[in-house]
Amino acid sequence: MFRIGFHEAMAYRAELFVWMLTTTMPLVMLPLWLAVSETGPVGGYDAERFIAYFLVAFVIRQLTAVWASYTMHFEIVHGTLAMRLMRPVHPFWAYAIESLSAIPLRLVIALPVSILVLVITAGHHLVGELPTALLGLVAIVGAWSIAFFANVAIGAIALFTTSSLKLVDAWLAGYFVMSGYLVPLALFPPSVRAVPYWLPWRYQLGFPVELWTGALSREQVLTQLASQWCWVAILACLAALVWNRGLARFSAVSG
Repeated sequence: MFRIGFHEAMAYRAELFVWMLTTTMPLVMLPLWLAVSETGPVGGYDAERFIAYFLVAFVIRQLTAVWASYTMHFEIVHGTLAMRLMRPVHPFWAYAIESLSAIPLRLVIALPVSILVLVITAGHHLVGELPTALLGLVAIVGAWSIAFFANVAIGAIALFTTSSLKLVDAWLAGYFVMSGYLVPLALFPPSVRAVPYWLPWRYQLGFPVELWTGALSREQVLTQLASQWCWVAILACLAALVWNRGLARFSAVSG
């Protein structure tokens, strides 16, 4: 299944490249924040740290991209979900592998950016200890899992309504604002800075970025890693609940 998914990604590489262009907002925000930091550090972020933050954010965005909600919406609306249900593999596995199989192509861009981070910052703002780096890999897996189960839960809502795409847009809006995708969460006003810690979006991007850029202590890493995987469990249960309830009322009508 992974091999088939990889060949599909290769066949639609132009479309995948366009999708990758939609995830370059950290590279757009970087010059803006570099200009702001010319007069001095902002909230503890100097120019070098801004570079590390946004380039790492771009890399993690590439590694955790999931589009299962769009695929599910199309299959439910057009009735082709019935064909997937006839296969001896749970659709969740199929949707997951479809997203994971595109990562090798995304690495074509992500790896050079990673090397660029090392060259520009000389590794000053990246984790250097092996145990912390291993926890960083776990955090990336957790970030992908949050994105995947949220996509599945939202996509499955199309089993109850005529469309779930507006909910996808709402999720992305929360992600852009509350994940640290556009602005490091440390720069939020003190009155609202604690809010993202109670929401899943931070653990989808901001937390792994801060971990990999060395902005968190070991205690903070362990605490927030536990919070991240709590969100993984919550969203997994929600996705399973919505899917099972929706599947009970699913009827395929060809488009």
